[in-house]
Amino acid sequence: MKILITGTAGFIGFHLAKRLLERGDEVVGLDNINDYYDVNLKYARLNELGISQRKIKDNILVPSSVYPRHKFIKTNLEDRENINTLFESARFDALCNLAAQAGVRYSLENPHVYIQSNIVGFMNILEACRQNGIKNLSYASSSSVYGLNESQPFQTSDYADHPISLYAATKKSNELMAHTYSHLYGISTTGLRFFTAYGPWGRPDMAPMLFADAILNDREIKIFNHGKMSRDFTYIDDIIDGIIKVIDNPARANEHFDTNNPDPSISSAPYKIYNMGNSAPVNLMNFIEILEKTLGKKAKKKLVDMQPGDIESTYADTNDFASDFGYKPHTELLKGISEFVKWYKEFYKRAKS
Repeated sequence: MKILITGTAGFIGFHLAKRLLERGDEVVGLDNINDYYDVNLKYARLNELGISQRKIKDNILVPSSVYPRHKFIKTNLEDRENINTLFESARFDALCNLAAQAGVRYSLENPHVYIQSNIVGFMNILEACRQNGIKNLSYASSSSVYGLNESQPFQTSDYADHPISLYAATKKSNELMAHTYSHLYGISTTGLRFFTAYGPWGRPDMAPMLFADAILNDREIKIFNHGKMSRDFTYIDDIIDGIIKVIDNPARANEHFDTNNPDPSISSAPYKIYNMGNSAPVNLMNFIEILEKTLGKKAKKKLVDMQPGDIESTYADTNDFASDFGYKPHTELLKGISEFVKWYKEFYKRAKS
C-alpha cells in the first residue's frame, strides 16, 4: 500500500512511518518542520527514517537513505497548490493526517496559526482526497474535544459540543468536515481522539518531557490545579498498533445509524470516531512519583492554579475499538515510562556530546 503520512517529523507520525516502512509499505512523509518546539528533535526523528537535514528543500521529494520505499517532502498543509501537485503525482492508496498545530496552551497565544494549519490545512487534505479518488483517510483528533463534559469515561457517543480551547474546537471541526466529505463523496474517514500519548521521541511540550528535563536539571516543575488532575496516558506503541488497524480497515457505513437518535461517532456514511486511550487514568501526582523513581531523583514541585483551556481529567472508553478490532492497549505505565526515560537519557546525552 502507498500511504501519505502528514506530520512525520512529529512524535506520532514518526513512529507510524517507521512501523509501516518496516512492514513493507511505501510511505511518503510530509511535514513543515515548524519551530513550535525544538526543530533539532524533529530533524533527528527524520534522520532515523533516513532523511538527511542537508538534503531537505521546500516542496521537493527527498529519498530515504535507509528505507528504499520512503520519501519525504517539506511543505505546509495550507499550501493548496503544492498539496494538489503532490497528490496528483503520487497516487496514494491511503492517507493518515497527523500534521496539525498542536498544544492547548499555545492556542491561547497564537489562535490564527490553528485556523490556518488545522482548518485550512485539513480542508486542503479533504479536497485533495476528493479530487484524486482517495477513499481511505484517517486523521488525528484529540481527547480535548470533550471540553466541559464531565461524564466519564469519555464515550465517542457523547456529544462534544462545548470545547474550552481553540485547539479543541479545530479538532472537533475536523470531525465535522470529515463527515461532510464522507457523506457527499463516499470517502472513508476515521477520526482518532488521542489521549496523552507518551514514549520515546516524545514532544518537549508535554508533561513527561517537561518534567524529566526539569527534574534532571534541578528546575522547578509547575503542577497545575494543585495536582488534582488525571490523564489517560497511552504508550506510543499501543497508539501505533491502533492506527495501523484503522488504516488497514477503512470506515464503513453503519446500517444501525438512527437518524432520529444519531450517535455522533457513526453514520450512514463511511465515517467513524474512536478514542485512542489506555482506559486507565493516572493521577498527576502518581505519575510524577513514578517518573521520580525511574529517574532516581526527586522533583522540585510548585503547585499552581488550573491553566485556562485544560481539562481536569481524561478517561477513554475504548470498548467500541476493542469490539471492532479485538484490540486494547497493553503497556503498563511503569514500563512505558522506563522506555521513555531510557530513550531520553541516551538521546540528550548524544545531543550534548
